[in-house]
Order: sequence, then structure tokens, then C-alpha cells
Amino acid sequence: MDATEEAVATVAATGSAPDARTVQEHGYTGNKDAYLRRLKRIEGQVRGIARMVDEDKYCIDILTQVAAVTKALHAVSLGLVEEHIGHCVVGAASEPDPDARAEAIDAKVKEAADAIGRLLR
Repeated sequence: MDATEEAVATVAATGSAPDARTVQEHGYTGNKDAYLRRLKRIEGQVRGIARMVDEDKYCIDILTQVAAVTKALHAVSLGLVEEHIGHCVVGAASEPDPDARAEAIDAKVKEAADAIGRLLR
């Protein structure tokens, strides 16, 4: 279902228009399947860590697996930040109205900076 069909379905189901962010295509949309594969792999790793704890495995082995999951999640996060900058920030820069363009760029850059800040905490 494309974004337009999704919007029509939302209006039909709820009687109101969807939020603008749900209608537009996101920067990661082209790589969505790859992100989902990576996240499913990470999910499996986390289940494996839980199993290791349940089976009383050696703590250093568990920590090694936690570090691997953390690194994998950081890779996903960095990819999403890159997609946001390449799609959303660059898209804001193509706004034809100069006043709206400056406001849109500021908003998208602030979103990116806030997201990066959350990743660094």
C-alpha cells in the first residue's frame, strides 16, 4: 500500500486525516527491509542473551554479547540519522519559499541534533 492509499484508508477507518508524518515517505523507506532484517537479527541476539542469563553463562561472555547488540543498535541508529539528514534536512532545503525554507531547515536540523543527543546519553 503506498502513502496515498494509506492516507485514504486512514480517513475511511477513522473519519479524519492522518498526521502529515504518516503520509510522507521517510528517508529510510528505501532501506526499510534492510533495517527490519537488522532489527530482527538484533532481536534474536537479545533473546540469546536472555537465554545465556537463564542458563547461568559466564558473565564476560554475556557482556561480550551485550556489547555486540549495542554496536548493532548504534549502526542502525547512525543509519537512520544519516537517512534523516539526507532526506528530511535536504528536503527542507528545497522548500521554495525562503522564509518557510529557513524555518523547515532549522526544525529538521534541531530534530537531528536532539536525536544525536539522545544517542549519546
